[in-house]
Amino acid sequence: MIELLGAGVTVSLPASGTVRTRELLVPTTLELAERRIAVIGANGSGKSTFLRLLNGLTLPTTGQVRVDGLDTDRQGRDVRRLVGFVFTDPLAQLVLATPADDVELSLRPLVRDRAERRAEALRLLAERGLAHVAEQSVYDLSGGERQLVALTSVLAARPTVVVADEPTTLLDLRNRDLVRAALAALDQQVILATHDLELAAEADRVLVVDAGRVVADGDPAEAIASYVRLVRA
Repeated sequence: MIELLGAGVTVSLPASGTVRTRELLVPTTLELAERRIAVIGANGSGKSTFLRLLNGLTLPTTGQVRVDGLDTDRQGRDVRRLVGFVFTDPLAQLVLATPADDVELSLRPLVRDRAERRAEALRLLAERGLAHVAEQSVYDLSGGERQLVALTSVLAARPTVVVADEPTTLLDLRNRDLVRAALAALDQQVILATHDLELAAEADRVLVVDAGRVVADGDPAEAIASYVRLVRA
């Protein structure tokens, strides 16, 4: 269970020798328990800030965020073992030369023997249909292959929750569908931000974020309709 307890984010911005503040997310209280949750909203609405709170990449300046009772501020390392994060651009998180190397890095805390770790990395990549690119440079892969490698690396750490920030935004139709299918098949709870309203409609619950506020929350059809009205107003 992920809980936001009056969690908000305010940042300081220098302006003409003074400091002013900007509220990226107003204090928000929510329980996130559904298996599939989509977060939608315009660019700059606060979606990414909201998602980054869920595993401690961003810390609340007011209130708390808890994951299975763990506080993201005081117990961030433990939280990140439970909540994996998939970035919009997979090159932002693929840090080693090849897919096999990157997945093996995620496995280090779990598999001590190097040969076993390598074998497990190759097995996980094969499960995602990526065996043929395991030893290639990540820069030689397609966008969809990179995103699937990034997802595999996150899953290798065995999180119970996967948070994905617009994971299909940079992809063409074919690769978007591959990533959507991979996310749909996961046993883990998935919380994702997306501009793809078809993808959002497949969720169990949809949150609409606007100007740092959750302005709609609930049934996908109703929440998406609320977002469309907001955009067209």
